[in-house]
Amino acid sequence: MTWFLVGMAGMIGVLLRYGLGMAVWQLMPQTAFPAGTLAVNLIGCFALGSFAGWTANGRLSPRIRTAVSTGLIGSFTTYSTFSVETLDLIRQGWWSGAAAYVAASVLGGLFLARPGAAAAGGGKADGGHG
Repeated sequence: MTWFLVGMAGMIGVLLRYGLGMAVWQLMPQTAFPAGTLAVNLIGCFALGSFAGWTANGRLSPRIRTAVSTGLIGSFTTYSTFSVETLDLIRQGWWSGAAAYVAASVLGGLFLARPGAAAAGGGKADGGHG
């Protein structure tokens, strides 16, 4: 049952990721900077931090917690895409864009995961893998 729930939640997360990425692309289609992926990564870091903090005291069953953290939020965030896009920026010779993208993604994600957990009233932002 956990596998099924993770898969169903993953389908929703992937659709949300695609929709947000397309929305951002429509706002900035002329740029090579992967703003849609950056937006998804930062929102995903905040969402996972919030969820982990909210569920730290056992508010949900491990099965549901795994479905949401690994399925929904895990399929929504896009660090694999982040890696490939960073390499593409480097291959294009846009080193400053690649450096800005890496710094904004990693530092922004680290910066937003903790307040996400705090906003939910929890203290632990461990990703909820259970």
